[in-house]
Amino acid sequence: MSSRIVVVGGGTAGARLAERLPVTVLGEEPHAPYNRVLLADVLAGRYGPEVIALPSPRGEPVRRGARVTGIDRAARVVHCADGEAVAYDRLVLATGSNPVLPPLRGLVGGALPSGVHAFRTLDDCLALDALLRAARAQGPGEPAGASGAVRAVVIGGGLLGVSAARALASRGAEVVLAQQGEHLMERQLDANAAELLRGHLEARGVEVHTECRVRGLRCAAGAVRAVELADGFVLDADIVVIACGVRPRTGLALEAGLDVRRGIVVDDQLRTSDPYIHAVGDCAEHEGRLYGLAGAALEQADVLADVLGGGDAAYRGTRALTRLSLEALELAAFGETTPLPGDDTVQLADATRSAYRKVVVRGDRLVGGVLLGDLGAVDALARAWEVDEDLPPAPLLHLLTHDGGF
Repeated sequence: MSSRIVVVGGGTAGARLAERLPVTVLGEEPHAPYNRVLLADVLAGRYGPEVIALPSPRGEPVRRGARVTGIDRAARVVHCADGEAVAYDRLVLATGSNPVLPPLRGLVGGALPSGVHAFRTLDDCLALDALLRAARAQGPGEPAGASGAVRAVVIGGGLLGVSAARALASRGAEVVLAQQGEHLMERQLDANAAELLRGHLEARGVEVHTECRVRGLRCAAGAVRAVELADGFVLDADIVVIACGVRPRTGLALEAGLDVRRGIVVDDQLRTSDPYIHAVGDCAEHEGRLYGLAGAALEQADVLADVLGGGDAAYRGTRALTRLSLEALELAAFGETTPLPGDDTVQLADATRSAYRKVVVRGDRLVGGVLLGDLGAVDALARAWEVDEDLPPAPLLHLLTHDGGF
């Protein structure tokens, strides 16, 4: 008798499982599963929403707009908002993550005024696109920047914030990016790489402010009008994008009594504290670590597909590489990009070409790297990092050649 496998969540991890196994996917969003990594390309107008759709499932189509409200572990049933009860033999929680909304004045009870959006879902992307189109069609005398362009403020200078800012600028918006930290993409880049990235954005019309804390939003008639900074400076705004990170969606697991810390705790077979329930993707915490990256979600889904199919695969963690493609600039970062005392560091920089390469070596192991501009060496470097083996006996400078020195 075949096992009934139900997946809650139609994102990257859930869609990958549906490629590998005949499962029932309950997707909360009204759209078919799509690749979130490419949302900035949709906002920039390079792709239509249909282009970023993920492959169709092996079994039944994804049930769209199916919001799960509870799990009955004793009966092995999930309950949906429309009253439907779906039985399972194995349940997979692939609930993903929610955008973090900072405690700003003007965000009453977490509600977002008109013109304010996170940058997490296709609906966010489509709403921002509609705002840009509406601003372009507005009549004379209505609010707009000095050039007549829509004024956009992006709060947060991480991967999503940088992507959103670049996409908005490519659509003709006047964009200000406000980053609270010392430099852009602090989790992935060192200060030198971040400065080159900043120069790239500024050359394309994005005004970047680092060490800049936002105090609140100023609204009128339910719509955003400006962003107020902690120093009292006010930025006029027709659009505000909040890109302050994400937080795992663990509400269902908590209510069901599963072990939850920062995320839903899983073992090497991606099992939760209930052996009939698994978790993968952004919501899963493995050995104390949350990943929040598509690569990890895919790897976890592949391991779980093997486990649910009767195999003996085990998840041992993901050594994930962050890659971002902006117009005229490619960047990649992996591992530890800040050296510890005793580490060897090799850097090559060419500011005129916005090119930068850096690797960090600890003993005989490559432990991290950052590359901007030409990424010819990234695949070889990533392989050397992922296998975590001794480097070949060659000068460290060879690590930054196009073939990675191998």
